[in-house]
Amino acid sequence: MTLLATALTAGVSGVLLWLGWLLVGNVVGNAPQLPFGSSIVVGGVHVTPQEWANVMREQARDRVLQAGSVAFLLVVLAAAILAWALTGRLLRPLQEVTATARRLSAASLGERIALRGPRDEVAQLADTFDAMLDRLQATFEAQRRFVANASHELRTPLSVIRTELDVTLSDPAADTAELRRMSDVVGQAALRASQLVEALLLLARTEGTVLAVREPVDLSTVVESAWRAARSDATALGLSTVFAIEPAHAVGDPALLERVAGNLLENAIRHNVDGGWIDVRTEAGEEWSALRVSSSGQEIPSDRVAELFEPFRRGGVDRTAQSGTGLGLSIVRAVVSAHGGQLYAEPVAGGGLTVTARLPAAP
Repeated sequence: MTLLATALTAGVSGVLLWLGWLLVGNVVGNAPQLPFGSSIVVGGVHVTPQEWANVMREQARDRVLQAGSVAFLLVVLAAAILAWALTGRLLRPLQEVTATARRLSAASLGERIALRGPRDEVAQLADTFDAMLDRLQATFEAQRRFVANASHELRTPLSVIRTELDVTLSDPAADTAELRRMSDVVGQAALRASQLVEALLLLARTEGTVLAVREPVDLSTVVESAWRAARSDATALGLSTVFAIEPAHAVGDPALLERVAGNLLENAIRHNVDGGWIDVRTEAGEEWSALRVSSSGQEIPSDRVAELFEPFRRGGVDRTAQSGTGLGLSIVRAVVSAHGGQLYAEPVAGGGLTVTARLPAAP
């Protein structure tokens, strides 16, 4: 930028100097002629009236060149210094942005530019960069928590299996009953690990993906199918149920939408109380079709409802429940998002949760 500004100034100054040189020559060259035989002295030299105009024109042009050359050099030098100073001041914030970006890594995402000064375009760029870093830091922290929690969840059943095998097989007096008890414990731990791996794979396949299947799906049908698989658990807890389902057609993947209904019902049953209730409704609209599942349960503070959709959150607590993988609502959120839908949750007065999934309606 400094070189460009200097070159432009030099070019403009050169053109002005050339125009001044031509103008002075033309003005002096048009001076009136003196009478023949006059004695004229120019710069200490006697010239004839016929030579007077030419001599005056050349001397005027020489003086313009001498003074103009000095002015030309001064103007170009001043332009170069000014351009250098202004460019440095304007680019200094950009250099700070660049230096911060080069220093950043996954371990130093807490650093920010925090540019001070006038709120110009460069400051807006720095603020945008800081906002992007905020989002990146939140994403990295969520990813770290997810990996740590997933490692803990997978390590627990594997530890149970290893402990049961070591303790039972090291006991020389272990009988058939003890071996059967060990096999039951190992089988349950292996099943838990298998369910967790399947849930993690489904969550990984669903998050941030584009649906491969899009077809009309009746939400009332997927609710009925999911309820057949979950009815026995609800009966064991003595839950009362209300189903107000009507045909509500959405567009999406039938298997994934059935998983949404199944996860919402399983979540409502698993985190319910003995003798509680479940209310399931479907609604059809011109633009949206909705599935709403409400249930009784423990009280959940309003400010902690959003946490339930984070991986490994169960009933408002972190990795303390004895059943489930803690990924049910996370999968629901990922599937609804992949369908271009919206997910809402709110606590129920007296304890419990209402989750509403809104999906684009089929034509």
